[in-house]
Amino acid sequence: MKKFALKAEARENLGKKAVKALRNEGKIPAVLNGGKIVELPYTGTLEAGEKLVELDAKRGMITTDIVVNAEDVRKLVYTPEIFEIDLELNGKQRKAILKDLAFQPVKDTLLHMDLLEVFPEKPIVMEVPVKIEGHAEGVKAGGKLQLSMRKLKVKAPYTDIPEQLVVNVDSLGLGKSLAVGDLHYEGLELMNAKNAVVCAVQLTRAARGAQAKEGK
Repeated sequence: MKKFALKAEARENLGKKAVKALRNEGKIPAVLNGGKIVELPYTGTLEAGEKLVELDAKRGMITTDIVVNAEDVRKLVYTPEIFEIDLELNGKQRKAILKDLAFQPVKDTLLHMDLLEVFPEKPIVMEVPVKIEGHAEGVKAGGKLQLSMRKLKVKAPYTDIPEQLVVNVDSLGLGKSLAVGDLHYEGLELMNAKNAVVCAVQLTRAARGAQAKEGK
């Protein structure tokens, strides 16, 4: 994955008025999830912005409320690409990925971000863009290539996740399709349903006509 440098500040005022004031200043509230797992009851000290989220009766996870400048995340948010985020927070460097976004439904302005802290030894699930490669046999015969899934969910350590998943369609004939179960990438586990169609060569009117003539 490409890298993206981002500086964040801890956020301690979480009320609606505080959030509105931040947005008026051109800042975006966010949460950094996926932090350290700790045993309960927790006797350590939480840093600025940190809070403890109970996972069960014995374990909790430390998450961090943060704030970033809207202008700083524009190239991170408004792109189909995926990034490994080098996050500077509380004077420390941490690794994260973009997990979720919330937009204002009418104006479509960015309201909130969810980041996920990542570690080299811990697998994550992430959507990765699909890139079609090659020239399908069915297209040469007059069909039309249709990409049904522009992203696929993969599970792997973040260090093993590629920028794109390349799907070769050279041998894809008329009326044929490639499903998730037909694809294999070393070190990656595809999490989508195996029968979900990734791409297919659809029959056009011209192709149907040609097939009909051949059948006579």
